[in-house]
Amino acid sequence: MVYPKTSSMRFGIQLSMRQNTTKDWDEMKAAALDCERLGYDSIWFTDHLTDYRYECWTILSAISQVTSRTRLGTIVLCNNFRNPALLAKMGATLDVISKGRLDFGIGAGWHKDEHEAYGFGDFPSPRVRVAMLREGVEIIKKMWTESKASFKGKHYIVKEAICEPKPVQKPHPPIMIGGGGERLTLKVVAAYADKWNYMGSLEQYKHKLSVLEKHCKQLGRDPQEIEKTFFSSLDVYLNEDELLRDMKEIYGMSYGGRNQVRDLPFEEWLENLQSRSIVGSPEMCIKRIREFKDLGVTNFIFRSVRPIPNLKKRRKNIKTLAEEVISQIKTD
Repeated sequence: MVYPKTSSMRFGIQLSMRQNTTKDWDEMKAAALDCERLGYDSIWFTDHLTDYRYECWTILSAISQVTSRTRLGTIVLCNNFRNPALLAKMGATLDVISKGRLDFGIGAGWHKDEHEAYGFGDFPSPRVRVAMLREGVEIIKKMWTESKASFKGKHYIVKEAICEPKPVQKPHPPIMIGGGGERLTLKVVAAYADKWNYMGSLEQYKHKLSVLEKHCKQLGRDPQEIEKTFFSSLDVYLNEDELLRDMKEIYGMSYGGRNQVRDLPFEEWLENLQSRSIVGSPEMCIKRIREFKDLGVTNFIFRSVRPIPNLKKRRKNIKTLAEEVISQIKTD
């Protein structure tokens, strides 16, 4: 095991959000320190390039030096953005400078426009991207555990590549693979992952979990060796009027005018949103989290529903979530 598995529940916050000015760095630091002070187990950043966001590895490195306890994760790295041997070196360095706090999340990538905008070449098919992910994870594990790593595959070749210093965590930082592709991605999860991350409704998660368990059985692997993580938008409201006011604002921003994808009445849109996310009163949020806990999920990662959240408002929500929801669940 990478580190002892536990039946206790852990909670993390995705702090990636669109930044409009350089001044947002100070608020980002403050939000990270809030998370640590409030007892969150982890802080996560996304690996996207085209939005107004800080670059994932750079911001994680900076946050590692202003925090001391909270784990630091990537949700999730796009395998195609970086050569896997280089990525292994980057991950090992972050694990060392953070004193063993890295959660290494990686996936096959999905954002075609991002891929093309930054000149990464042709956007491969899902089958090719997942094959590249499989080879990439093999190389990364070798780099982290062998004195000199060599690998020759269809997509990558490394020859006696050295990764020193090695990560602090032994045998290596936990590898979390994100995605729910049933024929390709979940096979890679079954073969290589220490953690599996997925976002979706309760029924979707339950179905994907059953597929993952079948792949594990075919490989002769105990599915309990893979920690189940759930990624979701979550906003907790103590006031129904405030909830409706915020949701109507988001409805107008995301679903109105030229951005209208589907003509849904607000009530139907909100019901659909709440089936995919956790938005509502503390009691409702607690109920939804417990439903995923009953499926075997022990690691929860939350972000805000708001597409362009105000950092100060986000910090308030992080505090409310910790005090009104997480504190109650951790007494279960």
